Amino acid sequence: MAKNESRRIRPATLQADRDGFDALKGITNYTPANQAYTVAKIETSRQEMEAKQAAETQAKAAYDAARDEAVAAEWAYHNIMLGASVQIDAQFGKNSNEYQSLGKKKPTEYKTPQRKVKAVK
Repeated sequence: MAKNESRRIRPATLQADRDGFDALKGITNYTPANQAYTVAKIETSRQEMEAKQAAETQAKAAYDAARDEAVAAEWAYHNIMLGASVQIDAQFGKNSNEYQSLGKKKPTEYKTPQRKVKAVK
């Protein structure tokens, strides 16, 4: 049958299979030698595929909703931490150890700017 059954089938191929099955149902004297390919078994396989696709869609929607909620919670937490650092700055100052404990850099720890000396040629 297929070489690599771990990758998705193109939608156009699935639609061609659906169209072919609809045509197969119209053939009244279809009696396959292999009973695995009867119309009833193909119909069962089609229903199972559609149920799995529906479950996948629902799971993806649930994942997307959970991700959106997690992103919103992350931003709420980040904004509160930004506000807390402003409060620490207001209460203790930017040059305090408390401000530094939040992962901020004290203004006195920055290098003072030096004038660049042009090279004489």
